[in-house]
Amino acid sequence: MNSNTLNAENVKQQIITPTHLEKGQKYAEYREMIDQLLDENKTTGDNHSESMIHYTKMNVQRMKRLDKTVKLTEETLENVAQIERPQTWVVITEGWCGDAAQIVPVLEKIANSSDKIDLKLILRDENPEVMDAYLTDGARSIPKLVALDSETLEEIGTWGPRPTPAHDMVLEYKETKESTGESYLEFATRLHKWYAKDKTQTTQQELNDTLKNWY
Repeated sequence: MNSNTLNAENVKQQIITPTHLEKGQKYAEYREMIDQLLDENKTTGDNHSESMIHYTKMNVQRMKRLDKTVKLTEETLENVAQIERPQTWVVITEGWCGDAAQIVPVLEKIANSSDKIDLKLILRDENPEVMDAYLTDGARSIPKLVALDSETLEEIGTWGPRPTPAHDMVLEYKETKESTGESYLEFATRLHKWYAKDKTQTTQQELNDTLKNWY
């Protein structure tokens, strides 16, 4: 390992700093912030267009539903129980993001099942230096989970922005939308139907596969 590699690793370890964590929100705080913004006819970020506010309202309903219905599988609970060193899970998100609305409640439920996981939510557009370190195929795709050792803040691993079947749907839509004429709204409806039918099972399974490398 040369010095350049070592320096690069040190830089990566310090992308998420104590300052970012201090600004990070608990899930309940995140939900409350979104509700307050909607009361002001706003959403997170700088784009407060009618469509973005509509997406955010839909996402609030999705999160409310998932808060009540998400059930962690036995495998998920068993994997989480294997974590010994405290971890901080930093999730890059936004209130208008549909995938985040489907996934963040699952992460919250997992974090709540363990005293070894501290979940922190940070906004993508307020933290571009963090987001740009965790791009997906060059894009600022969210939600993105970054797991850190709580004591050292060294990166343990990442997951996201969405389970593989959903991600494949997104890639296919981007490649075929011009030829098929499918609108974004039509695609989003199809994507969220997949999430509803899946009932978080694929998300949990992929997180389980990832968690096995985190303890």
